[in-house]
Amino acid sequence: MASNQRNADLTASHAKSALQLQILAKVESDYQHAEHHFNRVFPRPIVQFTLRGKSAGTAHLQTNRLRFNPVLLAENPQIFLSEVVPHEISHLLCYQLFGRVKPHGKEWQSIMTATFRVAPKTTHQLNVQSVNGQQFDYFCGCGNTTLSIRRHNRVVRGQTQYRCRRCKQTLQPI
Repeated sequence: MASNQRNADLTASHAKSALQLQILAKVESDYQHAEHHFNRVFPRPIVQFTLRGKSAGTAHLQTNRLRFNPVLLAENPQIFLSEVVPHEISHLLCYQLFGRVKPHGKEWQSIMTATFRVAPKTTHQLNVQSVNGQQFDYFCGCGNTTLSIRRHNRVVRGQTQYRCRRCKQTLQPI
């Protein structure tokens, strides 16, 4: 299947922004680069822009799928193109080349550095203020901290308790 047809198939179900189309083109370009580097063909992933929360992207290994956060993408297009896309593609390639290995282990790092010439950072440093959900104030012996709505709801339902990483006291709602 031609790459233009593949991209058309990926975008047919939902209208994509110009930025999302750039990401799809970058995915295809990076895959072509990897195929040249490894001298083999890789199946193209399904690419979605449905990720929420603080993560910039995720790679779903068994389903060969990439998901990107559209809010963080809109705020950080260059970082997505230069770092996030190769990072997530490297996870898929690593799984296809080596099977189940450590997510950011030596195999993944070698793909990042040798194939894409990108520093193998495990997490992004993007400003996530715009995607921060509602926060709830809690306290311990060290002072105040916040929990996400998901963690707060687990405390309220009695499903769990959280402890301070420093003083090890149970966090209490304010």
